[in-house]
Amino acid sequence: MPAVFFLFGMSGLEDLGILVSIFFCVIYILAILGNFSITYIIWTHKSLHGPMYFFLAMLAINDLAFSSSTVPKMLGIFWTSDSRIDASSCLVQMFFVHFLSVVESGILAAMAYDRYIAICSPLRYTSILTFIVLERIAASILVRAFLTIFPIPVLVSRLHYCVGDVVLHSYCDHMAVVNVACGDKRVNSIYGLVLSLSITGFDLMFIGLSYMMILQAIFQLPSRNARRKAVGTCGSHICVIIAAYVPGIFTFVTYRFGQKIVPQNVHIFLANIYIVFPAFLNPIIYGVKTKQIRDSALKMLQVKQKMCSQGQKF
Repeated sequence: MPAVFFLFGMSGLEDLGILVSIFFCVIYILAILGNFSITYIIWTHKSLHGPMYFFLAMLAINDLAFSSSTVPKMLGIFWTSDSRIDASSCLVQMFFVHFLSVVESGILAAMAYDRYIAICSPLRYTSILTFIVLERIAASILVRAFLTIFPIPVLVSRLHYCVGDVVLHSYCDHMAVVNVACGDKRVNSIYGLVLSLSITGFDLMFIGLSYMMILQAIFQLPSRNARRKAVGTCGSHICVIIAAYVPGIFTFVTYRFGQKIVPQNVHIFLANIYIVFPAFLNPIIYGVKTKQIRDSALKMLQVKQKMCSQGQKF
């Protein structure tokens, strides 16, 4: 491997560079503040120490790490024009970008299972999803992500790089780095394709089956208010699924099959949206739609206002 790679950034958007960098910087800062707030609220309020909020805290922590794995370097390219990244750092970034993506998909599948138990077996909810079970689910999500993603940087490091060292991306995406190499790349390409289709396909199928059973249970509820309440408990999760999977699937399809249709700079822009936008949107969705989190946040603000007013008196 070359000692250093040069990240392409978003070449072609130079005229909009300041606006694009400000846009991503603001979204990133809001994502950090929102996910940190969600994590802090869940951690400090014992009433939120339940299965649903356990997975929500996992999602918030994962979003913090996911957005932080790419956005600071991307902003550095915009603001300092330093696009260099050494090979070892590139492989580390590649691992964490794809590892955290698989972890996020696993968390969303686990949250679908949580909603299924909550609606279809509400009386057994806490007895089924005990803390030990939650720990095992979390461990299985992390182990699955590690075992499936660890071979990617290993395979990339074994490729031969003749003269190319420019990665046509703003971060070390797997296939973007593979395309720099020369020689036989079929193993990397096939492994990446199979991995994406199998993990995303399995998780989406699991989520789909969960919601089919959820809808069946909802339609069997006796009253309209009960049905409305049951749908409301799933609304936040459905919005998060749409925010996470739609940009990701679009990016995957355009990268694999639509490079001649979608310009390179547009594809890179959308790939960065896929990472940072769900991290920005998820705290808003759960903050607005989840009454317990909304009430806890309002109580915290009221306490801070009282402390500030008391401090001003003294």
